[in-house]
Amino acid sequence: MLFLNFLIAFIVGGLICVIGQLIMDVGKMTPGHTLSILVVAGAILDGLGFYEPLIDFAGAGATIPITSFGNSLTHGALAEAEKHGWVGVLTGMFEVTSSGISAAIVFGFIAALIFKPKGKAN
Repeated sequence: MLFLNFLIAFIVGGLICVIGQLIMDVGKMTPGHTLSILVVAGAILDGLGFYEPLIDFAGAGATIPITSFGNSLTHGALAEAEKHGWVGVLTGMFEVTSSGISAAIVFGFIAALIFKPKGKAN
């Protein structure tokens, strides 16, 4: 049973990555465009109520890819909107994702201190 869970997570996560790769290769999109498309897709799927069942089915296969970030933004915004109205839409998305964003900033800063960042060539 554990192997089946790993297999499902691998297949679903792999399919999300294949979609991203197809967007870049066939659609001739840049990585930034692809990232934005996948985040928005995750947000739309959560808004329509499809992403949570996908997480229940695939586990890490649905929570690790970047589509999960869009899911988190929308999920937090909708949950806080129910409690606090329109103000909750803005505060909810930051409340849920703030730890991930903060970690990215801190680890990026540490990496910049350890390694020499590439700047403009003189």
